[in-house]
Amino acid sequence: MRPLPSKRATIVSVLDVGTSKICCVIARLTPRPLGDVLPGRSHHVDVLGFGYQRSRGIKAGQVVDLDQAEKAIRLAVDAAERMAGLTVESLIVSLSCGRLGSETYSAGFDLSGREVGEAEIQRVLSAASQYSVEGENRVVVHALPIGYALDGNKGIRDPRGMLGRRLSVDTHIVSADPAPVRNLEICINRAHLEVETMVATPYASGLATLVDDEAHLGCACVDIGGGTTTMAVFADGAFVHVDGFALGGHHVTMDLARGLTTRLADAERIKALHGSVIHTDADDREIIAVPPVGDENDIPNQVPRSEIVQIIRPRVEEILELVRDRLNASGFASRVGRRIVLTGGASQLTGLGELARKTLGRNVRLGRPMGIAGLPDAARGAAFATSVGLLIYPQVAEMEVLAGRRRTSGYADHGGYFSKVQRWIRESF
Repeated sequence: MRPLPSKRATIVSVLDVGTSKICCVIARLTPRPLGDVLPGRSHHVDVLGFGYQRSRGIKAGQVVDLDQAEKAIRLAVDAAERMAGLTVESLIVSLSCGRLGSETYSAGFDLSGREVGEAEIQRVLSAASQYSVEGENRVVVHALPIGYALDGNKGIRDPRGMLGRRLSVDTHIVSADPAPVRNLEICINRAHLEVETMVATPYASGLATLVDDEAHLGCACVDIGGGTTTMAVFADGAFVHVDGFALGGHHVTMDLARGLTTRLADAERIKALHGSVIHTDADDREIIAVPPVGDENDIPNQVPRSEIVQIIRPRVEEILELVRDRLNASGFASRVGRRIVLTGGASQLTGLGELARKTLGRNVRLGRPMGIAGLPDAARGAAFATSVGLLIYPQVAEMEVLAGRRRTSGYADHGGYFSKVQRWIRESF
């Protein structure tokens, strides 16, 4: 992606493709005054259009039915376009499928005792951008510098003006399986839309929910979505690790539907209204009506709320234990310190924060998206953290060093004459 203009407002369109919902947001990014610029927040973000649909044709963040997924994407984008009065041409898209994985790649060159200047910085970043994972049948999603080193001395944030014999940079590489990524792009292209770039879901959620101190001191942002749980680790202000697995809130709903012998729609409603992971004394006395599978006129089953807790808790514990184990296996557990931020739609279960503190052994807070104006009240919760993070991403996209990343931009006038002509040509032929 090309850098955002520093003196004029631009229009950005984003698409969050999830297992439970598909959300499109159109926003205007306006440069902040120089004295008001914050890290990663160089622009004011004002939402112009918002649309979302129940997800169809998507499982664990992956396209499983092109026709159904395309239809849901079209409806979400169309709702946002009508609200904004603009036409969308290209989108920044979230990515949670493809077995997201991380590795660190180091590249450098000999300085011969010269002073480090802008040319040397660009040269070492160019060397880092040549990294390829083609032989491993993976595609690179992000390539972000996380620290420089001079003569082996690491931890240098900005080496400009320093002297040394060798300059190197450590780069965080995020990769994914190519087939799910390509299928998602094909689905969006079928809706006559272009994918400007893809952003790892936990990275976007972290951009939306973490405060600056958390990113610098060390923190893990865990996004518990409908079909996947993804994790992004931030340290020293940089995104340094990503992981994920195919378990989420939809699996809790499935457990309820099986355990209570009810329809999925009713199980989802019961989870949203009465779901909890903490047992209380009142749960045995509170009776919940559960519609049975079959005839709508059948008499609802009466079950105590404690039974619902007993069904939900084991699955949530499984998810949290996997987060704990994967964080420990990553090698970044010590850099995270004692701070975890939970976000995503499934993080809103009653008592989840308390259970997470016990299971993970760390301080836990529930993260909501911050710093965006114009969002509808219904979209201010944790379920929309990724959508908000995608709007923040263009402000930090210039940090990417990957050669060949899609840089054509949809920041131009999305509703302009030429955009409409190009759209008409595509749809007609």
